[in-house]
Amino acid sequence: MSTATLSPTAPAKAPSASPYRVTFGHLLRAEWIKLWTVRSTIWTLAMTVVVMVGLVAAVAGVMSTQIDDAPTGAEAVDLGLTPFLPAVQMASIAVVVLGVLAISGEYTTGMIRSSVAAAPRRTPVLWSKLAVLTATILVVAAVAVALGYAVAYLFLSGIDLAPELSDPQVLRVLGGCALYLATIAAFAFAIGALLRHSAAALATILALLLVVENVVAAIPWEPLQYVSPFLPATAGSKITQTDVTVDMVNSMSEHGANLTAWQGYGVLVAWVVVLLGVAAVLMKRRDV
Repeated sequence: MSTATLSPTAPAKAPSASPYRVTFGHLLRAEWIKLWTVRSTIWTLAMTVVVMVGLVAAVAGVMSTQIDDAPTGAEAVDLGLTPFLPAVQMASIAVVVLGVLAISGEYTTGMIRSSVAAAPRRTPVLWSKLAVLTATILVVAAVAVALGYAVAYLFLSGIDLAPELSDPQVLRVLGGCALYLATIAAFAFAIGALLRHSAAALATILALLLVVENVVAAIPWEPLQYVSPFLPATAGSKITQTDVTVDMVNSMSEHGANLTAWQGYGVLVAWVVVLLGVAAVLMKRRDV
């Protein structure tokens, strides 16, 4: 009688011990997708371009019909870049809204829980959101400024006030407009990360930029004159002004610091760095 021979069963393979690792590049891609799948992104960026180009065109158009005897030298450069001052201030409202919604919207919907579950260290989520936001706004702002410059040149060339790109100050002001919009959006992002509530963050930052800073600058009380030059928009917007305008603004205060354009921008960057540092610490410690 023959007996069946059983072959030994091969042992099962152990599962792979190396789990899927989420890199910073993966987070950047995820944040890019999330940013562009929200309708508010399209609307706010479109509004940034429309407001910038529209206001530059409106102001430059009025100037082309009202100015007969154009100045020369530094005053001509200052006057030729005047249309960008109201344009960048109004466009900043749109990027501030986007900056807040880019972070607070996830807290409102609860999506932030999925984000930090994928990246338990949490802070890489914050930095990836910031990187995608600021890069996007910087590019869109640069396009808006370029279109605004083309429109301004078209209107002002007839009265010899068109700003020339060969002038370093013109390049500094135009580049400063794009830098300011990207940085003030980062400032709004930091406020949104701290408060984690869209309405509260928007109310806080708009009140600060549109009301508090103007009121502080208007009150002739010596302690406030020392504070005013170091407020975020007051300091940061100097990068969008010509040297003539910066000197004029500095001369209006007897006691405040006379910041240059780049020093003022540095103050705004310092605000952003400090607030983001606090936001990063709180993000690691607070529940989501």
